[in-house]
Amino acid sequence: MAIWIYDKTFEGFLTLVFDCYQKKIFPDRILGYGNVQFSLFQPEYEVLTDEVRAKRVWDGLHKKVSSTNCQMIYYVFLSEIEDIELLLLRYIRKAFGSEESVELNFGDCDVLELLKIDRKVVREAERIRMFVRFQKTKDGIYYASFDPKYNVLPLVTKHFENRFPDQRWIIYDTRRNYGFYYDLKNTSEFKFAESFIDASTGKIDQSIMGTDEQLFQDMWKSYFKSICIKERINPKLHMQMLPKRFWKYLIEKQT
Repeated sequence: MAIWIYDKTFEGFLTLVFDCYQKKIFPDRILGYGNVQFSLFQPEYEVLTDEVRAKRVWDGLHKKVSSTNCQMIYYVFLSEIEDIELLLLRYIRKAFGSEESVELNFGDCDVLELLKIDRKVVREAERIRMFVRFQKTKDGIYYASFDPKYNVLPLVTKHFENRFPDQRWIIYDTRRNYGFYYDLKNTSEFKFAESFIDASTGKIDQSIMGTDEQLFQDMWKSYFKSICIKERINPKLHMQMLPKRFWKYLIEKQT
């Protein structure tokens, strides 16, 4: 079994595609560095991420499929579903190997599977945009965290840059332990060296909470309570529109 390993970045994956064509070998399994220790087999080849080679593959894909489809490839990669690289590699090989566009070939099970996963990733990103609840710190930074099912934070930062251009904010992925910080000019990726956040609820510690933050949280809860019409409560619809796994991060749902 041919096992290849790489750094689990999108650029690393595109480099892997380049190396496949250069070596004329296609792996049976693709693992990240952190997964190798759990494998019974030793990796056969280690991919070293190379921006130039990655760009050549990316440019080549744009010549074979639409920009929308290239975006879909990136979104599906962010799903981090097990063996998603093999699915993407099969799809890319079909795109490169066909004279006609494969993106509308809905009779192909790989095309359908990619579309299905793409919708799930898009929906997860929409939920982050909808359900974000910032908390203000003493430093005037607005903080929000989630543990999204898919790695969607890179897809939502532009939305918050446009919506809150005059506020410093942090959005943090507690599941993957990384986030983005906007400093009024740029948005950069970072990791907490020391966290003052309750990972189970996303609540910031009282010691770093802004002086008026608790007041605004209480007002927010009171607002939701006042607009609730008990006679119209529909628990089933409520769960569909607002999945329970997000409740712990919503101030109005906290006791």
